[in-house]
Amino acid sequence: MILKKRVFLLGAMVAVLSFTACKDEKKIEAEKAKVEEQAATLKAEQEAEAKKIKEEARSKEIRATSIAALASNNEDLSTLVSALKAANLVEMMSTKGSYTVFAPNNNAFQKLPSKLSIAELAKEENKALLTSILQYHVVSGEITTDKLVKAIAGAKGNYSFKTMSGKELTASMKKDQIIITDEKNNKVNILTGNIKASNGIIHVVSDVLIMK
Repeated sequence: MILKKRVFLLGAMVAVLSFTACKDEKKIEAEKAKVEEQAATLKAEQEAEAKKIKEEARSKEIRATSIAALASNNEDLSTLVSALKAANLVEMMSTKGSYTVFAPNNNAFQKLPSKLSIAELAKEENKALLTSILQYHVVSGEITTDKLVKAIAGAKGNYSFKTMSGKELTASMKKDQIIITDEKNNKVNILTGNIKASNGIIHVVSDVLIMK
């Protein structure tokens, strides 16, 4: 009887110890899972922060060499920059993207009649027209002069392409000079081509392009 009692007690002790060990093991596993979860969260946060810093640095780099920045640093494009500011298009020309801009120089704007002066177009009631005129000088994607020459040849002399205003321009050649023709049939020369920006290409042109 005493032996049975001892065996029973021994069994009970083993059971208690096994239960305690099992409980401790589960606790250890739970703590381990918690630590691993915290480590994973910390890693994700660090990666997100590193990505954010990288994106901010890239954004600053794009802005520093963007179409808007290069135009702002070119005294001969100061009127164009004023027009972009008046039409609230500086942000678009400063951020990530891919554009080709036919940029009229200051002299080009001076040729316009007084009703199309920047001072007149900057008025609240004329801003929609100003925006449309500026968008008529912008094409989605980068078109270098080499690409234009090839496109003109492929189109048998007259290559038409759509601008961001929805209206078209036509490129042609006169000897070795690229000519851009607007909807009013004005012929515009590219004075300086292929100015590379972080978000596109600038071609300085001799006149303001006008839509119908």
